[in-house]
Amino acid sequence: MKLTIIGCTGSFPGPGSPASCYLLTAHDGTRPWRVLLDFGSGSLGVLQRYMDLKDIDAVLISHLHPDHCMDLCGLHVAVHWDPEGWGRDRVRVYGPADTADRMADAYGLPRDPGMREDFDFRSWKANEPVTIGPLTVTPYPVVHPVDEAYAFRIEGNEILDGRPVHSILTYSGDTDECPELIESARDADLFLCEAAFQEGRDDHIKGVHLTGKRAGEVAKVAGVERLLLTHIPVWTDHSTLLEEARAEYDGNLAVAVAGVTYGVRSGERIGDPRTASMARIPESLARALQEAGVRLRPIPGHRGTAENPVQPGPHDPSP
Repeated sequence: MKLTIIGCTGSFPGPGSPASCYLLTAHDGTRPWRVLLDFGSGSLGVLQRYMDLKDIDAVLISHLHPDHCMDLCGLHVAVHWDPEGWGRDRVRVYGPADTADRMADAYGLPRDPGMREDFDFRSWKANEPVTIGPLTVTPYPVVHPVDEAYAFRIEGNEILDGRPVHSILTYSGDTDECPELIESARDADLFLCEAAFQEGRDDHIKGVHLTGKRAGEVAKVAGVERLLLTHIPVWTDHSTLLEEARAEYDGNLAVAVAGVTYGVRSGERIGDPRTASMARIPESLARALQEAGVRLRPIPGHRGTAENPVQPGPHDPSP
C-alpha cells in the first residue's frame, strides 16, 4: 500500500496544505485501487495532481466536521455536471449515518434525493469490516465531540510481482486517547495519527484531540512500527509535537508532509512534493525536517524565507 498526503493541516487548510485527505493506493494483482481517507476543505483541487477523479474507488469519511468531509460537495459537482457525462458507477461514500443528509444540507439540496444520484452512501457500523478491492476496512468508534467519529484499521492484501503482501495502516481520524484507538492501531505497520493539541497549552481539554505526547503513548501501547503525526494546525510547532511524541515512543517517527507518498509497509518516503506550491510549508515544519536530517533544497528562483521555506529535497525511491 502507498499513502499519499493530499492534505494534513488541522482544522482548516493552511498555506501549504489542504485540510485532511489521504490517498491510499493498493494493487490486487490486476489493477490499482484508490481510496480516499477523508475529503476535507481544499483537498479536491490538490487531489487532481495525483489522479483522475473518475478513478476514485471509494471515499471513507471519519466524521462530519467540514475539515474532513466538505469537499464531497465539489466532487458532487464534478460527477453531476461533467459535460461528457461521468461514465462510471456512483462513487461509494462510507461515513456516519447522517452523511447523505449533511452533504445535501451543505449544498442547499433537498435531502431526497440529495447527492444520492452521484454517490452510493453507505453507513459505518462500529467494528464491522467492509471490503474494497484488496482492502479490508474496520471502523472503530473513537472520542470526538460529534455524533459519530471513527478511526480506521485498514488491512491490505495485495498481489505485487506475483506474490502476496500484507500490510496494516491505521488512521486515527480525530480523537482523544481511548481503548478503541489503541485496538485499531494494534501492531500496525503505519499509524497515521492526529496530534492537534499541544502539552502545556491544550492538554487540559479532554475528549477532542491528541497531543504529541498522547499520540506517542497510544503508539507505544499499540506496538506500531511507525508513527506519522498529522492534523497539525497552523498555530502549532511541529518540532514541539515531535519532541512530545519521542518522549513516549521510541519507534520510527515523522510528521506528515503534504504531497509526499509513503510506503505503508516500509515507512519510507517514496515521493516528494511535485509542485512549487508545496514549497510553502510552515517554518516550524521546515525546522523539524532539518533536525530529522532531511536535506532541504531551494526551488529554482526561490529564496527560502520564514513564510516560504525551501522544500524537502529528493530521496531515493524505495519499494
